[in-house]
Amino acid sequence: MSFKGFQKAAVRAPQSLKQKFNVGDHTKDAVYIDAERRFSELEKETKKLHDESKKYFDAINGMLNHQIEFSKAVQEIYKPISGRVSDPESSIPEGNPAGIEACEEYESIVKELQATLAPELEMIQARVIGPADELLNVIKVVQKAMIKRQHKQLDYDRHRASLKKIQDKKEKTLKDEKALYKAENDVEQATQEFEYFNDLLKDELPKLFSLEREFIRPLFQSFYYMQLNVFYTLHEKMQSIDIGYFDLTLEIESAFEKKRGDIQQQAEALSIVRFKTTGAKKSILPKYGAGNKLAIEGRKSLDRPTRRSTLDFVENPPPPYSASGSPSLNGDSSIVRANSTGSSWGAAAKAKGAAPPPPKPKPSRLSGAPAAASRAQALYDYEAQAAGDLSFTTGDIIEVIERGATENEWWTGILNGRQGQFPGTRSISLLQAFAC
Repeated sequence: MSFKGFQKAAVRAPQSLKQKFNVGDHTKDAVYIDAERRFSELEKETKKLHDESKKYFDAINGMLNHQIEFSKAVQEIYKPISGRVSDPESSIPEGNPAGIEACEEYESIVKELQATLAPELEMIQARVIGPADELLNVIKVVQKAMIKRQHKQLDYDRHRASLKKIQDKKEKTLKDEKALYKAENDVEQATQEFEYFNDLLKDELPKLFSLEREFIRPLFQSFYYMQLNVFYTLHEKMQSIDIGYFDLTLEIESAFEKKRGDIQQQAEALSIVRFKTTGAKKSILPKYGAGNKLAIEGRKSLDRPTRRSTLDFVENPPPPYSASGSPSLNGDSSIVRANSTGSSWGAAAKAKGAAPPPPKPKPSRLSGAPAAASRAQALYDYEAQAAGDLSFTTGDIIEVIERGATENEWWTGILNGRQGQFPGTRSISLLQAFAC
């Protein structure tokens, strides 16, 4: 767009927005609006005609090319698959020489057919696609005239609105009179330009529609006859094919089954083409073969004595320890070992010797005679750790009623009317004993 065209577009922008949102007065011509609608349909259908004709042209060429590529693919499959192809001196017999020969013959026939149909396809390009391109070019020229008419309508409506605004003033100054004169001239010029393009399009668009019908009639007829020639040529050429590899005396399905034979059953018998299709669990085979059952039974037989010995040992547990001496069973200091197959375990137990005695329990609060009354003062807090313990805080005076035999034992005392045990002089950091 030139600078001048940009300036005109900027001037027309306000009026274009008013027209878009239907604000103010706008010029409307019903005849032209109907012609514009028909022209839009003509443009769309002509574009479709061009595109579909081009697709048909490409489809015929593509069909022949695909036939040739199909023949080449089948020919390659017929050849044997071998890793010795890279050896030029190796002699590899062909896997299906008759099939390869048929593919080569079929490929040559299709190439010949492609050369025969080339003139017909060129006629489609010249008589259908080419004229459609020319019609599209004509439509583009008409579109430019319609855009010009749209611009002139914007100018016409804009100048009419300016003129009406000045005319509606009740009191006009000298400046308004000059503006009124200029606006009247602008409206007159805009009216002439708009009516020229508007009348031109209203007069010639119906003629274009009539010519378009005359243009389509021979175009469609030519396309129909060219299709007949293409299909007739294809049918005649394919009917004349005489390749001994194909048995054309049978029906298509029968010929297929005859050629296939039992190939499908042979292929399905291969392990590599079968795969799991159900969700059923597979049976688990023995890990170590038929002897696995005997091995498991033997292992169970070895496990039974161990379980018996364990039960026997539990049924005859050792006697509990007493505070006065070593454990005994009915006066007999020896403990009879239960019958067991684990002789090595017994020998190891003997080698370790007798188990050490457990630590002495806390003295009962009622055992022993109470010692002379004494008192102890707590140096630190102590919180009872078990039932029967005596809690105290720093500075509490505890009445001691029983001392332990040694300094490492517990004492018994009373605090605030509650009797309990607490750490003795081994915890001297906690207590400070003194006589009453």
